[in-house]
Amino acid sequence: MAPIRISAPQDAATTRLIDQLRHHTIPVVATGTGVTVLVGGTTAILTDFTGVLSQKLPLFIGLVVGLSFLLLAVVFRSLVIPLTAAVMNLLSIGAAFGVVVAVFQHGTLGSLFGVNRPGPVESFLPVMLFAILFGLSMDYEVFLIARVHEEWLKSSDNRTAVRNGLAATGKTITAAALIMILVFGSFIFGGERVIKEFGLGLAAGVLLDAVLIRMALVPAAMFLFGRANWWFPGRLDRLLPRLAVDPSEVIVGLGPAGAQLEAEVLASGL
Repeated sequence: MAPIRISAPQDAATTRLIDQLRHHTIPVVATGTGVTVLVGGTTAILTDFTGVLSQKLPLFIGLVVGLSFLLLAVVFRSLVIPLTAAVMNLLSIGAAFGVVVAVFQHGTLGSLFGVNRPGPVESFLPVMLFAILFGLSMDYEVFLIARVHEEWLKSSDNRTAVRNGLAATGKTITAAALIMILVFGSFIFGGERVIKEFGLGLAAGVLLDAVLIRMALVPAAMFLFGRANWWFPGRLDRLLPRLAVDPSEVIVGLGPAGAQLEAEVLASGL
């Protein structure tokens, strides 16, 4: 008689066992009996929950990225800037996921973070981390690009706009990121594994995004793209509404009509 092998709830063997029972063993045994047999319990529920999240995660990511692309395109009247922002946000979030997997799933530097035994990351963690990190990344992106866009409207020189915008916002972004890193990093010292995963993922994501992405890669990409950063099809420019972080930018973007509107506003004393 073969020895019985007991696997943990998180093991891949347990998931395969549930699939085997549901799709092969139970249908064969219950065929013709009129009896409906289900596989339940905490492990089966978590397995089903993980499957649902895995199926919906691409839709969730696509919806969030698509809406942010549309919003940035409307605000900054550009296609390259929102595309760059989407790629950079996904890059920083992917790197944060990699850090969490390396530490908690593969055990790399696990002892440093109090991980006694490597294991799979909780199934709901990627969704939560993605939502939070994408929101924080968009905050840093809008803060940086809004200042660059303001300089672009003044000078029409891309290199000057990027340089001045980065100089004006760099210290604020890094200071805000440092606060977030310290707050999230404190979660690592908690006793619960899932809290540690959240803390490490969020701290690593903010660190990579603020220091590497916003302060280096985004400005470098904008330097490379040059005036193409601010290209926007005329038809879309006429169809889409005008929004801006600073209302004065809407007036500037209207051209001669905007100048007349600005004069009327100043004359009225508003």
